[in-house]
Formats: sequence, structure tokens, C-alpha cells
Amino acid sequence: MISGLLGGLPVTSVIVRSAANVDAGAQSKLSTICHGFLLLTSVFFFPDLINKIPLSSLAAILVMTGYKLAKPSLFRELHQKGLDQVIPFIATILAILFSDLLIGILTGIGVSLFFLIRSNFKSSVVIVNDNKSWLVRFRKDVSFLNKPIVKDGLDAVPDGSYVLIDLTRADFIDKDIVDVINEFMHRAPLKMIRVDIRKSNYKSAHRHFLEPLPLTVIE
Repeated sequence: MISGLLGGLPVTSVIVRSAANVDAGAQSKLSTICHGFLLLTSVFFFPDLINKIPLSSLAAILVMTGYKLAKPSLFRELHQKGLDQVIPFIATILAILFSDLLIGILTGIGVSLFFLIRSNFKSSVVIVNDNKSWLVRFRKDVSFLNKPIVKDGLDAVPDGSYVLIDLTRADFIDKDIVDVINEFMHRAPLKMIRVDIRKSNYKSAHRHFLEPLPLTVIE
């Protein structure tokens, strides 16, 4: 904070400085301390000499260091990981080039959050069946966004089936999802559907689920 108020650049763990230290042979965090000490010494004892360094020279050094960091192999690795890694990366670069650094970073964060929510939406609920045996498995965080998938999947269970609802892999289950499952369990005996719930004892959120009801034979 003091350095910023005086117009200086705080010594932080920035990627360009770290890359320069690694290129110079640094092998530990001691390089950061030495780097900061050299900067402090230069500012106090050689300020006039520092001011004589052309900004174009400093810009060339930054451009060259950035080019080394953004090598073609990095883009190939991102492409192999999938579009959910490539698109936020490209969106961040374009936003920085056409606006400024802050807007570019915020844009990249927003695009990354979109893909994160999209990935969680697709993978947090798994519904499979073999004839009249159904498995509904929740993984990671199950939010209200997954309600249509859960509701449609449970509504598709035919009469006389067996349904196993596995909650052991879920870290969070939204109350809307709990209501959908409890409603299904209320209606299940009327359709001769047997329901079992597999819970984890250490997850308090699972206590909100009803216990399976016995089958009711309607003549």
C-alpha cells in the first residue's frame, strides 16, 4: 500500500517476474527476496539512472517475456483440454486487446463461470436404467438448475419399477431438489414403485429426505 501511494510497483508474485527469475536460474523463493532487495536498492541509490532507461526498452523486454510465456505448445495443450478451456482464454485475450486489463480479466472470469456452471449442470445428476431398475445418482453440487432433469427423470419411471437414489457423492443438494424427491416418494407406492435412498451419515443435508414408504396395493 505504501509503495502504491508513493507511485511504485509493489513486489508481488507476478508471472513476468517469476518467469525472469526462473530463466536466470532461480530454484527457490529466495529469488523473490533478492529481486525485491535489488529493486529497493535501485530505487534508493540509482533513481536518476533508472529514469534514463527508455520505456521502449522496458516494453520490448515485457513483450519478449510474454511471448515466451505464450508459446504455441500452450495453445495446443489448451485445445486438447476442450473448448471449455480454450474459449475463456481467447475471450480474455480479445477483451484485453479491445478494452483494458480490468475489463478483460472480468470478461474471462464471467466466461469461465458460465462454462463451470454448464459443466456442473450436466455432470451433477446421472440417471440410468436397466429395464425396470433405475439409478439416480447425485454428484458434487446439485442446484435448483438441475430440478427439471431430476423431475423429468423421476416422472419417466414406469409403474412397478425399483429406484435407487444415491446421495453419497453429493456435497450439496438444493431444497428444491429435496422437495422433488420427497414428492416422488409420496407418489411411488401408488405406482408400485419401490424406492431406496443411499445416504452418507456425515452429511447433515441428507436428513431432510423422507424415509421410503411401504408399497400400497390398490385393488
